[in-house]
Amino acid sequence: MEIEIKFRVDFEGIRQKIESLGAKFIREEIQEDVYFSMPFPTQLRIRRILNLNEAFLTYKAIKDPGRNEEFEEIEIRVSDFDKTRELLKRLGFEEDAIVRKRRLVYKLEKVTFELNNVEGIGSFLDIEIISDDIEGAKRKIWEVAEKLKLNENDVEPRLYQELVKEKGTTWRSQLSL
Repeated sequence: MEIEIKFRVDFEGIRQKIESLGAKFIREEIQEDVYFSMPFPTQLRIRRILNLNEAFLTYKAIKDPGRNEEFEEIEIRVSDFDKTRELLKRLGFEEDAIVRKRRLVYKLEKVTFELNNVEGIGSFLDIEIISDDIEGAKRKIWEVAEKLKLNENDVEPRLYQELVKEKGTTWRSQLSL
């Protein structure tokens, strides 16, 4: 199970705090996510990591709708982003939103930090732990969040897909990328 809490942050300020904790920088990712219409609380997306020339097809089931912290996830690497996207459309899936972001990934023991600058939306930090112990993982995430001076007021419970749609970003004009 993927346990994750998303916080609104100042990108550079929180980056320095993450590094001061001793977290190891893993990689930078320039991501483009295409979300397809699915019945809530599920998600289907295809992600292109432009700078690494990688693509992934991901299905997520949200286990705690509203808080959006607990996810069951199935992710597979795909060799061709464009063909996978076309296949999904031909199967009847409609594109719902596009999310573009610059992501810095850090790791500290079992904790993953995903620091995101999301186009048109702002900066966020996803603190994530993969674990079957949901409550233990949440305790650990909050322990780390407190060290970063983050609190409940900084939590962003909405999904990136929701934020982009609420913002009214002109994603439909970007579908032919």
